[in-house]
Amino acid sequence: MRLMMLALSVTLAILPLLGVGWIFASGMISFWPPSATVDGLFMSLILLTLAFCFLLNAYWEMRDQGILKFLQKKQLAAAAPAKSVAAPASASATASAAPPAKTAAPAKEAVTKTS
Repeated sequence: MRLMMLALSVTLAILPLLGVGWIFASGMISFWPPSATVDGLFMSLILLTLAFCFLLNAYWEMRDQGILKFLQKKQLAAAAPAKSVAAPASASATASAAPPAKTAAPAKEAVTKTS
């Protein structure tokens, strides 16, 4: 099922890119002489956004399936030295860092006058 989702995401990412190619081929956007129609600009932005969303989904699927393990090894190797440098906080260090608890003010005693 997950492989089908990956294939569908890649397919639906390629189709909008073909649409952007068609926009350039039909002349709605041209490099020389530089010209573009509003329809061509906005349609290409919409299609590129759709392609980005589906490619991002395909990337997440490949990462979850373990296809991109070679990218994670570099991240783990870079994160390992950072973990060994930081020392774990001990109980005495956290206790000394905590502010002292406020003590209750002494209650005022009632002064009775005897005559």
